[in-house]
Amino acid sequence: MTKWGLIGASTIAHEWVIDAIRATGGEIVSVMSTNGERGAKYAADHAIPKSVTTLEGLVGDPDVEAVYISTTNELHRDQAIAAARAGKHILCEKPLAMSLEDARTMVKAATDAGVVLATNHHLRNAASHRAMRDAIAAGRIGRPLAARVFHAVYLPPHLQGWRLDKPQAGGGVILDITVHDADTLRFVLGDDPVEAIAFSQSGGMGKGGLEDAVMGVMRFKSGVIAQFHDGFTSKYAETGFEVHGTEGSLIARNVMSQRPVGSVILRNAEGETELPLEQHNLYEAGLAAFHSAIGGKGGPSATGEDGIWSLATGLAVVEAAKTGKAVKIEPGL
Repeated sequence: MTKWGLIGASTIAHEWVIDAIRATGGEIVSVMSTNGERGAKYAADHAIPKSVTTLEGLVGDPDVEAVYISTTNELHRDQAIAAARAGKHILCEKPLAMSLEDARTMVKAATDAGVVLATNHHLRNAASHRAMRDAIAAGRIGRPLAARVFHAVYLPPHLQGWRLDKPQAGGGVILDITVHDADTLRFVLGDDPVEAIAFSQSGGMGKGGLEDAVMGVMRFKSGVIAQFHDGFTSKYAETGFEVHGTEGSLIARNVMSQRPVGSVILRNAEGETELPLEQHNLYEAGLAAFHSAIGGKGGPSATGEDGIWSLATGLAVVEAAKTGKAVKIEPGL
């Protein structure tokens, strides 16, 4: 049983990750919050034995074997490096960091320490995306030509705050949602993006110059072009993911979600077929893979290198939206 420490008394840990850790055989022994009162209440609410207020108090705890980092983005680098140097395995929220240099430093620190570093890109664990990846790999739509991702949603009030008003913390829809699109596209297509162009929008939710919606196109090494629409402001939209090839199309609906929902249709010359999906909790699948990786069996669902790729793509989209020019995606791996 892996013993975990939580770096950040976060909403995502409360809603998803604490249960996933426990469901896959982990035990949570400590939580860190710089607000002692908040941390103590969080620990009590979630039956966590210890609450600490410093990073050293958590990573220096000999009972902690792995950490889950879900603080704001500008804090990830130093927290991950400290955890790695203390010999703790690391599951870090996306984006890994605010810059590619920082993200690469985090991955190197984990490699040097011999610990597992994973990025919490939960969408690649969805049954829908795995079915799409398998269908493409089996040649069921021929050669992929184009893709479309619809990931414009409404950011609920309890998740607003820093995502909308703190540029220094990596807020804005691009580093929050577009990075997920990039990772999901890479996973499903088995391909890497090389260039992006985009327009961003401030629709009334973003503050401090932060965008709350974006549309753009990525070009991949194979020549595939992928359109994406991400937003915090679309109250009544559905999500979706399409891949169109020379011999068929995959049409997925309501799949860009934390919940195990949605459907995938294969459309080709023979008509339409709904692909069978074995739906499961996305976070539990990710934590099961992480626990296996700690035990030397396989790798995590999304590695640190995967996190660098999605960050590189997100930063390129930020730059493209700012300049109005196509920007190369260069992870430097």
